[in-house]
Amino acid sequence: MDWARFAQQMAAMARDLLAQQSVDATLGRITHSATELVEGCAAAGILMLHGTEVETLAPTEQLVVDSDNLQGRLGEGPCFDAARNTAGERVFRIADFTREQPCWPAYAPQAHALGVGSMMGFLLFTEDEELGALNLYSRKPGAFTEASELAGWLLASHAAVAFSSARAQAQMERAVATRHLIGEAMGILMGAHDLTEEQAFDTLRRFSQENNIKLREVARRVCEQGSVS
Repeated sequence: MDWARFAQQMAAMARDLLAQQSVDATLGRITHSATELVEGCAAAGILMLHGTEVETLAPTEQLVVDSDNLQGRLGEGPCFDAARNTAGERVFRIADFTREQPCWPAYAPQAHALGVGSMMGFLLFTEDEELGALNLYSRKPGAFTEASELAGWLLASHAAVAFSSARAQAQMERAVATRHLIGEAMGILMGAHDLTEEQAFDTLRRFSQENNIKLREVARRVCEQGSVS
């Protein structure tokens, strides 16, 4: 492997990741980069766990979705374990799905039937959070080497930082938009009912709590309809 060229490609990808305008665009760039930069990788995706529920993000092929769904149904699999950080393992490399895999006896033969020959899984993590797993697939047994694993690990390290940054930015933008929306709703209530700021906010908050509706949605209703009811 030409590591000098790979380093240049990784640097360009890192800059490109931080330039993306949304979380979805960032994730799509991550998985597309995996198929471009990691030798042997034919398909890639990011698996996230919500309890026992599996969510597939930015899959490059249907094979990725099918594999994640299979692992979710069975409750086992390398991507599943990588996302859960089972036993502290942050990297998995399975060379040959035509052979028995004792760690995943139910998943392995069914994955092979789907067309999986070999795969790797990398935990996406920063110092503050774990973000799921980046999973790389090949239809050929033995497609991934030690060099492939190192390249995948480097990609996953950059990807985790970019993913975390994009998500934090999106959360901040939603928070700013929510504050703006609530402020606009308060202004409408103050003008319509001669309320103070405190009274207007209390009206929104009380309706939110009594009706189990998020404050943002209550504010949206006021902006659209002119009242909370």
